Amino acid sequence: MLAKKEHVSVTQATQFLRKHKAEFSEHPYAYEEHGGTGVSARELGVDEHAVVKTLVMQDEAAKPLIVLMHGDRKVSTKNLARQIGCKSVEPCKPENAQKHSGYLVGGTSPFGTKKTMPVYVERGILALPKIYINGGQRGYLVGIAPGLLESLLQASPVDCALEE
Repeated sequence: MLAKKEHVSVTQATQFLRKHKAEFSEHPYAYEEHGGTGVSARELGVDEHAVVKTLVMQDEAAKPLIVLMHGDRKVSTKNLARQIGCKSVEPCKPENAQKHSGYLVGGTSPFGTKKTMPVYVERGILALPKIYINGGQRGYLVGIAPGLLESLLQASPVDCALEE
């Protein structure tokens, strides 16, 4: 059992946030394979609605894009495609998601991705006082003001949430 470190290793995401002088809090937790946002919300003692998942998807031309969604909701790909002017949107295969983002699936952050991709954020996320989003490795979230998604990533608000 490793001793719990207060300071988590530097990731592409935290380097990006520091470079942009963004304020964030660090939240390491015990990662569980396929545990998703339910596990991180439970481990951090926060509402799963405030835990944001970073999903790498692609349009019909296989162009990658990032969708940020509440942990307790899923993406309506049909609604998303309609709103962003695409024929279709589907999740990328894990190996493609990894290639585009530079992150392991389960540790994908929208910050500091290898490839610059358009970012779409579920509108309700922007209304929250604080969100918890992956900090670039499994078992590590950062707490940020949701406005940073728009200012740092030029994230476009969309309405495509479905109840899980």
